[in-house]
Amino acid sequence: MTHTTAPVAMFVYNRVDNTQSTLRHLLANDMARDTDLFVFSDGGKDEASWARVNEVRRYLHGLKELVDSNRSLKSMTIVERQTNIYLERNITEGIAQVFESYDRIIVLEDDICTSPYYLRYMNQAFEVYKDVKRVMHIAGFTNLCLPIPDDGAPPFYFTPHMSGWGWGTWRDRWREHFVHYQSKQEALKGMTQADMDAMQYGGVFPCLKSLDRSPIPWDICWEIAIYKAGGLCLTPCRTLVRNIGLQSGTHFRAFSMLQSYEFDRPPLQQPIEVRLVDKIEKDPHIEALFAEAIRDWGIRYTPLGKCVRFVYKMWKGKK
Repeated sequence: MTHTTAPVAMFVYNRVDNTQSTLRHLLANDMARDTDLFVFSDGGKDEASWARVNEVRRYLHGLKELVDSNRSLKSMTIVERQTNIYLERNITEGIAQVFESYDRIIVLEDDICTSPYYLRYMNQAFEVYKDVKRVMHIAGFTNLCLPIPDDGAPPFYFTPHMSGWGWGTWRDRWREHFVHYQSKQEALKGMTQADMDAMQYGGVFPCLKSLDRSPIPWDICWEIAIYKAGGLCLTPCRTLVRNIGLQSGTHFRAFSMLQSYEFDRPPLQQPIEVRLVDKIEKDPHIEALFAEAIRDWGIRYTPLGKCVRFVYKMWKGKK
């Protein structure tokens, strides 16, 4: 079945505050009333986490009653996992379930707050580039802060790097190319050292280290799939989403006086128009800008942070 408006698949666990913020921003989108929402709620790992999971689920069911009464969404479906199946399975199985009925999907996690025009941008991109198979991924986030062109140039660019913060793809691209790799050897099969260096922007973006984790994260699998297929990701010049998990996480709070994230910016509060362009290629200038922006994972240290980091490195070097 083909649907013009893409559904949103949202993946949640046990953070009710972040979930509320993400859904509040989603409902404020100008295309929310035309959008089907599927929320996939993972189960708890122990008694304490189940208490927080159930708090999230009580909120979701209360919101569904409100949504059903005021038609603030086209529909809202809640899928509750009976056990903890972990983020990777929750996402990959949730995407597969949605693709049983739809030919495109928007994916949000529970800490991604969107611009009011995010859904408009995503749906335009899906429709305009649906037959351009080289475009495999639509990103809502960018590490960069590029000016919105006023000379008729497109307010978006193409890059082989995917962003997993508020993204989307088509069923045909995902089913043809996505593989949830089970080992590092399997993931890197057929890739040369030059390929790995290119993916990691000469080493400043060491994304392939994620292949040492178990299970291997879904996003590095999709990044590799796009690279192997010679695919590109359509990305806005300015971010249309914000990851509020950066601020709310324990790690961020503990070190906020020492460091900040260069790419932690509010979403753009104006619409951007997606249109078909003649040249669908990556831009070397933008690729260089990304390599600089992602250096040290985008972390920029305060003067105090630089001192602490220097002392830590000296101490570590003496061990």
